[in-house]
Amino acid sequence: MVQRPDEDAALVERARSGEAEAFTQIVERHQAAAFRVAWVLCGDAADAEEATQDAFVKAHRALGRFRAGAPLRPWLLAIAANEARNKRRAAGRREHLALRVADATAVRAEPSTEARALAADRDAGLRGALARLGDADREVLWLRYFAELSEAETAAALGCRRGTVKSRTSRALARLRRELEQADD
Repeated sequence: MVQRPDEDAALVERARSGEAEAFTQIVERHQAAAFRVAWVLCGDAADAEEATQDAFVKAHRALGRFRAGAPLRPWLLAIAANEARNKRRAAGRREHLALRVADATAVRAEPSTEARALAADRDAGLRGALARLGDADREVLWLRYFAELSEAETAAALGCRRGTVKSRTSRALARLRRELEQADD
């Protein structure tokens, strides 16, 4: 779905004036992206759902402070990211993220047994290499490549500048390549 800032701005104004349906439309437009951000940062679907719900409750309460003319999606994603981080910290979890998104969206012919075994080895190697990366590296890679967020959206979710996302992504990919090369040796 293509997001249109002018439509978001109109919905925000209607929601500020007390129209519940307008905020419902905001939630419908952005909840999938907010959930993906929360899931990446929580590592657990149930925690991500809760963090997403909490983020929209907080966003609704903060609509009066939302700066008119500012893009809505990055603001919502930043709230979702903060809620997800708070949930992860409160639970004391530092679980490793799993690669499941690709299997859920892939449509393909039934591979041979040999191809499945090779793919499983490759996936296990990638999962292992990702697990050995630091939290910051895993977060930026998941947000950019698995949650498919733009650099601006990733920057909003991580609470940093777009240039920082570029450099973190580059360094994280270099570390991931080194991890994969070491695993092959």
